[in-house]
Amino acid sequence: MKKILALVMALCMIFALAACGGSSAPAQQAAPAQQAAPAAEAAPAEAAPAESVTISLWTYPIGKWGDEATVKALTDAFTAETGIGVKVEYLTYTDGDDKVNTAITANQAPDLIMEGPERLVANWGANGHMVDISDMFDDTDKAEINAAALAACFTEDGKAYEYPVVMTAHCMAINYTAFVEAGADKFIDKDNHTWTTEQFFQAVQALYDHYGDTVGALYCSGQGGDQGTRALVNNLYGGTFTTPDHTGYTWDDPLNIKALKALYDQDGIAFDPAINGGEEIANFYNGVFKMAFCWNIAQQLNPNSADTGAGLNLNGDEIVFMAFPSEDGVAKLQGGIWGFGIFDNGDAARIDASKKFIKYMCDSEHTADAVRAANYFAARSAAEGNDLSGIWADNDVMNEYTKLMPMLGDYYQVTTGWAAARTAWWNMLQQVGASDGSEEAISAAVADFCAQANGK
Repeated sequence: MKKILALVMALCMIFALAACGGSSAPAQQAAPAQQAAPAAEAAPAEAAPAESVTISLWTYPIGKWGDEATVKALTDAFTAETGIGVKVEYLTYTDGDDKVNTAITANQAPDLIMEGPERLVANWGANGHMVDISDMFDDTDKAEINAAALAACFTEDGKAYEYPVVMTAHCMAINYTAFVEAGADKFIDKDNHTWTTEQFFQAVQALYDHYGDTVGALYCSGQGGDQGTRALVNNLYGGTFTTPDHTGYTWDDPLNIKALKALYDQDGIAFDPAINGGEEIANFYNGVFKMAFCWNIAQQLNPNSADTGAGLNLNGDEIVFMAFPSEDGVAKLQGGIWGFGIFDNGDAARIDASKKFIKYMCDSEHTADAVRAANYFAARSAAEGNDLSGIWADNDVMNEYTKLMPMLGDYYQVTTGWAAARTAWWNMLQQVGASDGSEEAISAAVADFCAQANGK
């Protein structure tokens, strides 16, 4: 029965696990918004005023930005204030990338799209399909927007293809009830949600000694939830994943090899090629695993998608979110960043209207509503003088989770060859798990797959 329930739970969580896609078809100029008057009768025509324009928005399911009723309330308010109409199409992570790429090829891309920099900046922007919106960021914006979020929206040559609105930090979670029963709770700082590398391994050993079974698994059947396994490996001893300029992959860092070796040798930690992140979470919900490496605020708010209550698993055990362990107890967490970009359809009026939409949602008195709809955290501290720090003051779980936000690390998902690198990563974990666990075998696997990620 538990296996069936675990499968159901895994399917419920697929929405949280995204993949990257790409295309490189040239954009084509759209028809002008209104007919130009003959030269003999009037001055040359100008673009239609933005207020008479209708723009299209395609959005991935980012919180309730995937919910039609929620989005309609936001866009109706925008239309009432500006006169700009908005037609919305809702994408899924299953086929959303294919739909966008097909639209680009057919010269029918939407005016606006909502997603993250790995798509808007590193993919469609880098391939010449997006409008450079760097002119939308003034000095105040650059001071108010989170530094990691801001950097991810810009390219090395100073162009911007995304304006961020929300972000989050991915983390891990523990079954605190099980930790208490095993005497492992002494190894965590529950108030600050932190622990050291040494404390992590001590806790795993205590749990294994008490329960005699798998405590946590490095899932590697596919890329789903791979941000968790990367963050675990990188944080344990301070290893890196990419170069600072995001031009290459560095997971052959000796510190990452040291981390993989320590995980391989630890009782209670498994390398499991049969499950992905969603399936790991299902096992965690059911109490099979005592910790999960694929976690964020969405899971913490409703851990098993069955409304048993925030922070509880199916057995009523208390779930506590945790930063990944590091030697000094200060983690560098992987982040999620979401915002808006504009496809270059060649229509100045629609581009101008799209910029007004972005300004309305991301930097105005209405930004708090856009953030709440996403159910994540504001990517900036204030918007046009409106303090955003207290958006979630009335939500205990969200308010507590803000303790992790200062730990947001480098957003390296914009590195060249990202899609291929993700595949190489989980294949590497499979090979490490199937090896004899020697340092030589692990080093060879890491070197091989890191080279593949770098296209060598």
